[in-house]
Amino acid sequence: MIPQIESKMDGKKMNVIDELVEQGVFKVEGKQLYELSLYELIKEHMENAK
Repeated sequence: MIPQIESKMDGKKMNVIDELVEQGVFKVEGKQLYELSLYELIKEHMENAK
């Protein structure tokens, strides 16, 4: 089986997820963080940064 190579977008998404978890955010509107798009994750991150 060929291992999946992580893209730059995947890496950025994981960084945002890690930052949200550090802030105590584990779900957004009932969805797990990994289920959200990068846009939704960044939006949530910006709202929590206020």
